[in-house]
Amino acid sequence: MNIGLRTTLFSLFCTILVASNLSAQSGHSLRGSTVEGTILTVSAVRTDKKKEPIKIENLNLYENGFEQKIKNFSLDPSPAKIVIVIDNSQTLPVSVDNLKKAVMEFAYEIFEGDQLFVVAYDEKPEIIQEWTDDAKKMETSLGTLRKKGNPYLFDALNASMTEVLLPLMPGTRKTAVVLIGDGVDRGSKVSFDKVLGDLQNQNVTVYSLQLPDRTGGAYHRDQPKPSVIMTQLAEDTGGRVFPFEEAQNAAKFICDELRKNRYLLSYTSTNASAYDARKLLLIGGENVSIRTKAAQPPNAK
Repeated sequence: MNIGLRTTLFSLFCTILVASNLSAQSGHSLRGSTVEGTILTVSAVRTDKKKEPIKIENLNLYENGFEQKIKNFSLDPSPAKIVIVIDNSQTLPVSVDNLKKAVMEFAYEIFEGDQLFVVAYDEKPEIIQEWTDDAKKMETSLGTLRKKGNPYLFDALNASMTEVLLPLMPGTRKTAVVLIGDGVDRGSKVSFDKVLGDLQNQNVTVYSLQLPDRTGGAYHRDQPKPSVIMTQLAEDTGGRVFPFEEAQNAAKFICDELRKNRYLLSYTSTNASAYDARKLLLIGGENVSIRTKAAQPPNAK
């Protein structure tokens, strides 16, 4: 089923988008930047294995180089919605069976309440499995996975955002994308910068399961190299990159992190307009490992 043809989802997305815009104007949006402040999703863990909670006093937040006052910082134990986006293009250097196995690792590792949605892409994104926590259902659905065509990565991520994740917002706080591929894009209409900005603006964390670059590191005039794309999508949204061959360990790490080590942080910017892009740097105190997105894009362009 082609995502672009799903008119029901598109209509729902338009309704939610209008509501979100009105909410943001009133200063009550729960996503990204608002009149009342900015909310960040944060992954944090103590590296000394002590059970003491991570507190605001342990953290330092900088925006465009200026330290900001953190208003709230709290653990978020809510269920996660995870979209797995798979490159199934013809020349991807991995078998369909191995792609299926990598996806199934997540079906085995998710916690109660978590759900998965699977999208595969070549020139067009295709729904393989809608929201589910049923491993047997997932395994059956993955039987339709086939390799064909060229990879339109950015279009697939854009469709996954606008037609799968945005309709869940603002009620769903914890959203993530697991991207399986090598970062090659051969024809998307949507740009890399727009996709990255949209992911950051909506606090969607990307985790990459990275395959070897089939182009051998070829230079692209208007976008980063494929390996850099996979790294930047993950690290600039607060996620992580894993080698594809470590899918089992990656699935466990990601699902554990989303359930056990995910926090919500809020602050009000003291030096910038919500209409400006803002570079972010969050530093944990001693024995605290912490990640969040690298920037807060402007609300309006």
